[in-house]
Amino acid sequence: MERKLQKTIEKSVSVEGIGLHTGENCKLVFKPAPPNTGIVFLKKDIDNTEIISVDIDNLLDTNKYPRRTSIGNDRIQIHTVEHLLSALYAMEIDNVFIEVYGSECPGLDGSSKGFVDLIKEAGIKELNEEKDVFYLKEPVYISENGSHIIALPSKDFRISYTLDYPNTYINSQFASFVITPEIYEKEIAPARTFCLKEEIDILRNMGLGKGSNYDNTLIIDKNGVINNEFRFNDELVRHKIVDLIGDIALLKKYLIAHIIGIKSGHSINTKLVRKIREYIRREKISGVGSPILSPISGSQLEIEDIEKIIPHRYPFLLVDRIVEISETRAVGIKNVTINEWFFEGHFPGKPVMPGVLIIEAMAQVGGVLMLNKEENKGKLAYFMSVDKVKFRKTVRPGDQLVIEVEVVKLRSKVGQIQGKTYVDGKLAAEALLMFTVVEP
Repeated sequence: MERKLQKTIEKSVSVEGIGLHTGENCKLVFKPAPPNTGIVFLKKDIDNTEIISVDIDNLLDTNKYPRRTSIGNDRIQIHTVEHLLSALYAMEIDNVFIEVYGSECPGLDGSSKGFVDLIKEAGIKELNEEKDVFYLKEPVYISENGSHIIALPSKDFRISYTLDYPNTYINSQFASFVITPEIYEKEIAPARTFCLKEEIDILRNMGLGKGSNYDNTLIIDKNGVINNEFRFNDELVRHKIVDLIGDIALLKKYLIAHIIGIKSGHSINTKLVRKIREYIRREKISGVGSPILSPISGSQLEIEDIEKIIPHRYPFLLVDRIVEISETRAVGIKNVTINEWFFEGHFPGKPVMPGVLIIEAMAQVGGVLMLNKEENKGKLAYFMSVDKVKFRKTVRPGDQLVIEVEVVKLRSKVGQIQGKTYVDGKLAAEALLMFTVVEP
């Protein structure tokens, strides 16, 4: 298997434009990011920054926000990210900070070409960390409402797509490409978004397409494209490949597989991403006591390293290892054994890890994430509040608790972190945690 290195951009660049659906002006500023950061949106406000990473867990409901891919949380939303993410993923950019001023990515000319041009303007820089590549080994398939999508094992990343609009000018189109930066830039990125003329009023009544026009959207009637010309004879199916790659980017891994879409859209595309992620988690289970998430190339912390960062000690140190850590995200492991002190009283004859200690384990991993930053080393992280706590699965002796934390808001001394814990790939608990960093 070819060893691939992570990449970022060399310098800051920006782009500004109107969103296709909101019609609002939006500005994006792209900045280089260190290894293992991922693609991270920084939603700027007057006195704070909301942080939203590109992750399937941050996908907003595709039924509530149709005809686009949107990420965010209950406080902020960033809409129509698929063209941008498609360009970043296909051009193999792994790490970048994107400052967002507005609520929707600029639509530009309706394709991802403008974002590819921006990436090339910024320059592409290789980093001295290995890329997180996943080779699919078994088929993964979803079918619903006449749409189908399947991921098959392959030696390269290939997308095949069948578009079908019977009884219209579009009719059927098929295209298949091995996705490389060179092929993407030339054959796929210029393909623009489209809709049927008869759909315009429907979309407008849904509050969509406020920024669309004949220049940035191909409007198709019974005779062809209105007030425009096709860039490719099969431009429409090529744009569906643009969208599909943008949705695959939510996996946060470079996927080696053959993805076949048949009339698929954002909803079923992202369901496939969720299913592949669960497949990856299951595959990582290699035996009792082994991590269900393999360490991603980059910083890892053993117990001795953890004790140098946070002040917790036995019996209250509830994280055994940090298997992944970046500027905005950390993953920790807690191996739960019958010898834990709390099982003596919780509960005799029915040992269950107390929910409050699961939250404490999240907080400790969050503390490691906050205090591992250069500017916070030697300080203390105090747990201020917890919100939106949900317990979904009991944790018992023999379980391995995988603890994922991710920054969602960051100020100079205060951070808000989303924590999730998993057992055997299933969500056990989640919570929103607030920290403050102080001098000892």
